Amino acid sequence: MQYPKVLFLIILIGCMACQNAEHSNLTLLSNKIPTDSALVFGEGIVSTDNFEFAITFNPEMDELYFTRRRPSEDNAIYTMKLTRGKWSEPALAFFSTDSGWDFEPHINPKGDLLYFGSTRPLTDSLKATGMHQWYSKKSESGGWTVPVPLERPFVDKFVMYITSSEQGNLFFTSKDEGADPEDGGIYFSSQAAGYTGTNRLGREINFEDGQWIAHPFIAPDESYIIYDGERPSGYGDCDLYISFNENGTWMEGYNLGPKVNTDQCEMCASVSPNGKYLFFHRGLYHGGEDDIGNIYWIDFMPIKDRIDQTVN
Repeated sequence: MQYPKVLFLIILIGCMACQNAEHSNLTLLSNKIPTDSALVFGEGIVSTDNFEFAITFNPEMDELYFTRRRPSEDNAIYTMKLTRGKWSEPALAFFSTDSGWDFEPHINPKGDLLYFGSTRPLTDSLKATGMHQWYSKKSESGGWTVPVPLERPFVDKFVMYITSSEQGNLFFTSKDEGADPEDGGIYFSSQAAGYTGTNRLGREINFEDGQWIAHPFIAPDESYIIYDGERPSGYGDCDLYISFNENGTWMEGYNLGPKVNTDQCEMCASVSPNGKYLFFHRGLYHGGEDDIGNIYWIDFMPIKDRIDQTVN
């Protein structure tokens, strides 16, 4: 009669051990776990005097990729891996190239695909100029395959900052052909439909009074989406917003509030695979060499729950 209780305790201890391991992995890079306020993540290691943004983790949270731009250099993707309780030093990702920008990586929820944007040349059979999205597959040996570009319909239009749900649906920044970049918005493409087309999300997310909406992070179960935008009602520069999915309908975007947003630019959000921490860039962004900023993190669940209760 005691076996169910013993089994429950074993499962509980196992779950606590997993959570502690995840915390330990991150505290090896940041001495303090953030709670009520956002902290710089990996200060002096991940976040430095350079311009860093767009971080992603594998499901085990022992491998990460992020974007770094050194002064007078192009965007590049760096990677770190946890081995025997120690993180490696940031190093250029294996697929890095000196033929243009590499930036904004994303590992899908299953951990078997790594997406990133690049301005490197494409193959002869595809459009050869501009920025496009590439992906690499996780190999049986645990490494990553040589990346290849996403093909149509993605190659035919401007696409930036892809993130994937568990279903394989892709969400990204895009714009209609010939439109000004400021007219960009959040789009998605369905895996079930074979990625045969791209669809612009509604006005609940692509608010009409915004100057810029970009960089969507889709929850693995598609229950919410986080993105950045500029609105007259915001805190200054670009802010982070969240929209909830209620039975297939997206609700109006809601500002994440002053614990996340400031008069600086908050952008390029992602959530840790365990759903607990929100990562984002905060800095002064002008699109040039004078950009400064780091990657921050904060306890996400209280913020998400508070907004969810307010909206509903």
